[in-house]
Amino acid sequence: MANADMEKAVILARGLGTRMRKQDDGAVLGAKQAAMAETGVKALMPIDRPFLDYVLHALAEAGYKRVCLVIGPEHDVMRDYYGRQLRPKRLTIEFAVQEKPLGTANAVAAVEEYAAGDPFLVINSDNYYPIEAMAGLRKLSGSGLAVFEREAMIAQSNIAADRITKFAVVQTNERGQMERIVEKPSEEVLRSLPEPICVSMNCWRFSAKIFEACRAIPLSARGEYEIPDAVEYTMKKLGETYQVLSYRAGVLDMSCRADIPAVAAKLAGSRVEL
Repeated sequence: MANADMEKAVILARGLGTRMRKQDDGAVLGAKQAAMAETGVKALMPIDRPFLDYVLHALAEAGYKRVCLVIGPEHDVMRDYYGRQLRPKRLTIEFAVQEKPLGTANAVAAVEEYAAGDPFLVINSDNYYPIEAMAGLRKLSGSGLAVFEREAMIAQSNIAADRITKFAVVQTNERGQMERIVEKPSEEVLRSLPEPICVSMNCWRFSAKIFEACRAIPLSARGEYEIPDAVEYTMKKLGETYQVLSYRAGVLDMSCRADIPAVAAKLAGSRVEL
């Protein structure tokens, strides 16, 4: 497949929504939003229409044609809406089931049949990414990662600055390739990095090598199989390199109830064509 023809995207939608289900008396939500928050299914949070519809529109604008939603066996509401009710013209929507919530790398492992050896994009279901970032990864000739300048995230996302300073940061070499991801970086690590400091928001382009890594890595300290560990395995054991594309742009995040009003305000009036 030619690089410009990469058309597959994967959206990780298996999460339990623990933070979204947590009560927050300070979050001003509509009745339908409050009801959806109780379920923890963030992708279907109503913002005029389900939040994930905006993400899917952005993918279509970036040139993707096929999307696979990684869901749990209990997510009938997701399968019903995106598999039966919605009739998209620009995208085909497929499903892969992650039987148990064992982490992001375990979720990626569930799409091996869907990928069928082709490169593919991986993003979260509770983030809205800039179209240019997803389009940029589509045009690469190999694996890659989109990162976002920390100061731009603070200015343009809905995420509080104190949360952003705790996000994973990415260190690159002189060729613009990733050397490492530092989770929860210390002040010492942050001072050692050149400006602009860039954070990872889990926006990847993977090759088929990632599946071998997902099967090989051990459980993390949190008891999950995690994408950063699988990526490190591909780099150290399989010779994979990751081109880093940096963007001065924000990523919207909808992890908890307090995020909903701000995300809704930023997406208000957005065109959605699927």
